[in-house]
Amino acid sequence: MSIRVAAFLLFLACGAFSGAPSAQPYPSRSIHLVVPYGPGGSADVYGRYVAAKLQEALGQPVVVENRAGGGSIVGTEAVAKAEPDGYTLLVMSNTHAVNETLVPRKLKQFDLMRDFAPITALSYSDLMLVVHPSVPATSVRELIALAKKKPGELNYASSGNGTPYHMAAELFKAMAGVDIVHVPHKGSDQARTSVMGGQVQMMFDAVPTMAAIAQSGRVRALATTGNKRSPIAPEVPTVAEAGVPGYESGIWLGLMAPAKTPRPVLEKLNAEVNRILASPEVKDNWLKQGTLAMGMSIEQFDRFLRAEIVKWAKVVRDSGAKMD
Repeated sequence: MSIRVAAFLLFLACGAFSGAPSAQPYPSRSIHLVVPYGPGGSADVYGRYVAAKLQEALGQPVVVENRAGGGSIVGTEAVAKAEPDGYTLLVMSNTHAVNETLVPRKLKQFDLMRDFAPITALSYSDLMLVVHPSVPATSVRELIALAKKKPGELNYASSGNGTPYHMAAELFKAMAGVDIVHVPHKGSDQARTSVMGGQVQMMFDAVPTMAAIAQSGRVRALATTGNKRSPIAPEVPTVAEAGVPGYESGIWLGLMAPAKTPRPVLEKLNAEVNRILASPEVKDNWLKQGTLAMGMSIEQFDRFLRAEIVKWAKVVRDSGAKMD
């Protein structure tokens, strides 16, 4: 090899090493946490709480973006199309599991378990079954007996098709074997107003909100929907112990990333978020609000999601639920 050729090759090698970008540790810039719902809801509130703690832990800004629309579809599709680099994440909920069956494929350009990578579960909250005081039922068993005596005559309110409140009621109907008519509303506030006013006889709603209304006497609390009694309303039995064995429903939140996000990035996020959720500060703070801080391994959350999709697929199909 000539001296000229050798020098040229050495020049190229040096250039390659000096010009190659050094691998930067994750994260090296801002992370965007997309909440596919409007401000003020549980996904927004708890998403922002986790974002603030995650920012402290990672030393980089964690920016929350509310991208509502299409019952979570708009924001979710945006994350599905984002670069799988760990800098765009999704706060998701059981609505996503329901939508896998409820929403026709032509209306959403993603498949949850194909286009996203699980990170961890964030939180779980019970719902409360309440009736208007005029309803002659003071227990779940009495409500079931009344509904069976008057099939199709009782109504329940929800904040819309496919919401956790709607699905909780449809699961109740299926497991209790009753015919109660769904009256969807444009939001939880309208649904509550209808029940408090007696235009609709009952609904499932968030425990913290409904516990206070029940204490005021404007509605009657019959049960909560978890597998054990709510710390906010321990005097109220669960649906399972009050007459429908095996019943469980609620609102849960989770964290996902675009599919093909590097495994080390997913593991780092999983470890940091789980550490946050396990802290006494977070656990105690959330429990006072009736919310359980969850936390799972990547594999546990993957299994949880798949089981939820199967569970709610049956409820959607059996109930004939459709999109608004």
